[in-house]
Amino acid sequence: MKPLFILILSLAFGSTTALADSDKYGGENRGKPVLPSQSNKLWKQECGACHMAFAPGLLPAESWRKMMGGLDKHFGTDASLTAPENREITAFLVNNASNRWRAPSAPLRITETTWFQRKHDELAAATWKRAAIKSPANCAACHPGADKGDFEEDRVRIPR
Repeated sequence: MKPLFILILSLAFGSTTALADSDKYGGENRGKPVLPSQSNKLWKQECGACHMAFAPGLLPAESWRKMMGGLDKHFGTDASLTAPENREITAFLVNNASNRWRAPSAPLRITETTWFQRKHDELAAATWKRAAIKSPANCAACHPGADKGDFEEDRVRIPR
């Protein structure tokens, strides 16, 4: 009887901890920002031409749909694609998007997500302005494996 009680107690405690973490971060649990095992050459080429091709798991599917639906006004730039290119990249992003999103919205900027802000809240505003970083959207400046979807804290290197 004791082993069953211990099992039930540990399951209950683990569930409570997971719920507390979800509440603590604004209800957002976006999953791991990993790239899928199969990449997409067109996504890497088109998105990577101007900035790092962000891992699909960094945002939920609805964010990627909104993003790809507004490429003519992509953060102040016309990043329009042909219809077939748009469909292919959208499908790749949506099919590999975070499936554990709990946030009430579909943000377009990864830097505006609760997860991003929580992970970077210890950084001073001046850090983002360093010549080697330039902006919070430059993930690769501090995360050498960002292009591979690797954002592990133990591999972070903040440039001086």
